[in-house]
Amino acid sequence: MAKVVCNFLSYSLNRAVDITVVLPSVTCPEALGMGDGPATHVLPAKFPVVYLLHGFANNHAQWTGYTNVELYAEERRIAIVNISAENKAYAKIGADDFKRFVEEELPEFVTNYFPISSVPEDTYIAGLSMGGYGAFVHGLTHPERYHAIGAFSAGVHINPATFGVDPMAADQGEVDPEYDVRALAQKVAASDVDFPPIYDACGTEDFLLAPNRAFANELADLGADITWKEVPGFGHEWRFWDQQVEAFLDWIPRMDEYAQMGKRSC
Repeated sequence: MAKVVCNFLSYSLNRAVDITVVLPSVTCPEALGMGDGPATHVLPAKFPVVYLLHGFANNHAQWTGYTNVELYAEERRIAIVNISAENKAYAKIGADDFKRFVEEELPEFVTNYFPISSVPEDTYIAGLSMGGYGAFVHGLTHPERYHAIGAFSAGVHINPATFGVDPMAADQGEVDPEYDVRALAQKVAASDVDFPPIYDACGTEDFLLAPNRAFANELADLGADITWKEVPGFGHEWRFWDQQVEAFLDWIPRMDEYAQMGKRSC
């Protein structure tokens, strides 16, 4: 596994930003001649990628710090990209245009600087809490760009205009349709573009269970291909998100060359 922490100047945000990129690489058994073929750094194809978004008060380091996502990515031969979106809900708030950053600049940067695929069939977006909201917003705004969406304990109630002031507020006021997950879902349903498959999960002890369950039902009613999971005993916590990101990586409908190779055992 290769883990790259990268700092670069963002033209969307007008400042330097940090991202973490996880890339599968030669494992110890392969290097010792215990693999199916000779060890090499020559890749047969670019890697599929999950843009994996963090929650409120987190940054690019939490997913790799608090979960085993590096191991999961290595086993499944898939790249992971984490960013720092501050507490801006992956939206444009004032001069901070995280919407453009996620939609345009981030994929442009990583697919040009790393061996990461740019085709929609190899591209996935997912996240936890605020990041689950971000995955829904970006995945439903551009359903043609993603092969699947994953949301874990998603903040489906979020209004970017007020979220940074009181993130725990149940009622955050009227939401701009550009950032309203329900309005975006209805727009997809009314279009000639299919919903990407959606994996949506929440713990039964999570304070966000009710809104997540309601939105999952709305998506199903709109014709989305949605897999909804209520997991007993979990709240809004990292042990749940660790479990669910692995489940998501096993669930995603992959079509890339690496998927044909199967899961690495070590």
